[in-house]
Amino acid sequence: MPVFPLPDFVLFPRALAPLHVLELRYLTLVRDALRADRLIALALLKPGWERDYRGSPAFYPIGCLARVERVTWQLDDCYSLWVTGLTRVRFERLTREFPYPAASVAVIPQEPLSDDDPLVQLERQALDETYARIPGAEALKSPTDRSDGWVLDRGASLSFEAFVNAVCAQLALDPAEKLELLELDSILERARRVRERIELKLRRPMRREGGERN
Repeated sequence: MPVFPLPDFVLFPRALAPLHVLELRYLTLVRDALRADRLIALALLKPGWERDYRGSPAFYPIGCLARVERVTWQLDDCYSLWVTGLTRVRFERLTREFPYPAASVAVIPQEPLSDDDPLVQLERQALDETYARIPGAEALKSPTDRSDGWVLDRGASLSFEAFVNAVCAQLALDPAEKLELLELDSILERARRVRERIELKLRRPMRREGGERN
């Protein structure tokens, strides 16, 4: 599987994301993927990647398989593309390093959950309400089967997994924190963890204001 390692980006299954591809080796990767099955694997680079970025910098063993949905060729000879996360994968071994990395991957199964489960419904409502409290919170984006190709809303029309992963994808977190969320096998636990992070972020401005008054 072609691997696109990035220093500050983590993709989640069922989430939609834009990418801007600049480097020649990754432009080649995209072209090869478009000629094949349009699949690539996204990985997060490990700290210290700058020292070997032109070579073969190390990346974390867990990533996300993605499908290239839309591609636009820009006037600066770069690609702008939209990708959809499909499933979590574990990178087992590198099979090629040049012109771009490729690896054998194993799919990591996600713990099955029904959207009708009462615990799921309670957690979904709690996360929806918490996410809505974020100032300027963006509409969630995820692929659908509708004619326009995408859905943008507060998450009502998304499955629980797609809703949770869309929140994880759009929330402003450190990439390492997002990777921790991606590594969780339980969608329910992922929902709880990301909700806790949102609540922590919402409390921080209040603490700063209180300190200024004192």
